Amino acid sequence: QVQLVESGGGLVQPGESLRLSCTASGSFDRINNMGWYRQAPGKQRELVATVTSGGSTVYTDSVKGRFTISRDNAQNTVYLQMNSLQPEDTAVYFCYAFIIRSIGRTYWGAGTPVTVSS
Repeated sequence: QVQLVESGGGLVQPGESLRLSCTASGSFDRINNMGWYRQAPGKQRELVATVTSGGSTVYTDSVKGRFTISRDNAQNTVYLQMNSLQPEDTAVYFCYAFIIRSIGRTYWGAGTPVTVSS
């Protein structure tokens, strides 16, 4: 059984920072891409950032220059450092990982809420 467990969400004021973490546990061969999606109330889930096993990164335009994704392959953990948070960043953030266990599939975390409000 594979699990992704997220942490680090919360309530912050505009301009503040948060760091999300997500760790994969269980039995598997390897992890390819890892990353974060978010879903705001009444909106579709959108990709925020992704990082390959080699460290290449992709960001959605609205977070470029403010968010940084990174991973620790030895700990099977992906991080999302979020700086200069704005109210429009308010959403539930979901971690994902494409994990190989004889065959590959995408696994999801349960989500962690981020609220940016004054």
